[in-house]
Amino acid sequence: MAVYSESHVYDVLIVGAGPSGSSAAYWLAEAGYDVAVLERKHFPREKTCGDGLTPRAVRQLEDMGVGDALTGAHKYYGLRTCAYGRELELHWPEHPSFPPYGYVITRHDLDMLVAERAVKAGAHLFQETEAIGPIIDTSRPSERMSSSESGIPVQPAQEALPRLLGIRAKDVKSGQLADFRAHYIILAEGTASRISRAIGAKRDKRLPLGMALRGYYQSPRHDDPFIESHLDVRDENGDILPGYAWIFPLGDGRVNVGVGLITTSGRWKGVNTSNMMNTFISNAPSSWELCPENSCGPATGGRLPMGLSTVLKYGPNVLLTGDAAGSINPFNGEGISYGYETGRIAAACIGNALCGDGSDALYDYENRLQAAYGDYYKIGRTFVKMISHPEVMHRCVQLGMHSKPLMEWLLSIMANLLRPDSNAPAEFTYKLLAAVARVTPDPEDFKISLN
Repeated sequence: MAVYSESHVYDVLIVGAGPSGSSAAYWLAEAGYDVAVLERKHFPREKTCGDGLTPRAVRQLEDMGVGDALTGAHKYYGLRTCAYGRELELHWPEHPSFPPYGYVITRHDLDMLVAERAVKAGAHLFQETEAIGPIIDTSRPSERMSSSESGIPVQPAQEALPRLLGIRAKDVKSGQLADFRAHYIILAEGTASRISRAIGAKRDKRLPLGMALRGYYQSPRHDDPFIESHLDVRDENGDILPGYAWIFPLGDGRVNVGVGLITTSGRWKGVNTSNMMNTFISNAPSSWELCPENSCGPATGGRLPMGLSTVLKYGPNVLLTGDAAGSINPFNGEGISYGYETGRIAAACIGNALCGDGSDALYDYENRLQAAYGDYYKIGRTFVKMISHPEVMHRCVQLGMHSKPLMEWLLSIMANLLRPDSNAPAEFTYKLLAAVARVTPDPEDFKISLN
């Protein structure tokens, strides 16, 4: 158990022990740095998620040495896509860097595995410790200050986030306050992003935002070798929506069932995801036996910030990762692998900073994110704008469902599993789109709208 010391200054302090926080903690602790992680809950704990691990996520977990711990999870080999009475089974593509399989495992189990791996590497994990406010370095007169409800200074948005001395935290059980100090800080808070917002990070409303709802059901097909996606979801009136539904087998008697809606600029704001879910359950294939009697409990949901939609993700000694950075894939709503990856990128930047590069290494974080995801997410934003029009989505899905090769290409693109060494149709198409994206401004770039 980690022991708090008021006088101790860590090399790195991480807020949040989800995918990106635990990933960053592992890579930094493995490199020998003094790392502390603040986690509001106690592991194991529930977390709303689709629970599906794509090959990208599996690769990151294997790199962290967690691969063997996944052997008890349900292994699957591809995606079954369904729409307008047709089904296509699409295997994960062969790839030199990623395995041709994924897993379905609850975040209740998965997050604990990765956090424990970080602790084993040397990270100090403070559970049931809630971050309540930033401790901002006020020694710089150029920084304009205001006050938060907790009495801790708040930095308004500017070109970079402010320098932090640490984080004020509260013991969830006793209510006792404590100040954790560190040379560098990673905010891996997820979608709540309390500290991130307090220091000036905001979501760009021009960029995609997803809304999702999921629940668990007992099902005779709990060990199906494919995860299933439905691309013709409708509202209670039978109208097509710009979203999707999923059924992910867990292999333990249950399946994870959910619906997702992807929007831009407030479009479809009034859609009720609970009604979407009920409509999908009523119309789902009978072989899954999804019904109220087989429900394992009420559905839960949340927002999905996509496409690197957070404005200001770095400061002189602070970085935002995972959902706090808005890193979810706008093509498919996947966030776990990008949490692990952005946590790893942040760890590399801070490692360089601790080796002597200082703040310059943190300012390079945005460049690294853009190099990894910039073109891809720009194409994804265009994709989201297209499917926001029901008639466009309807025609595209109908066309795709009549061509398995086309859907296999789309799977490679949407799951970000393209081969850099290939000029196969999917890779060629993507390279063409990326070349166009680099020289074409986003239509939304001419607007400024922050939330």
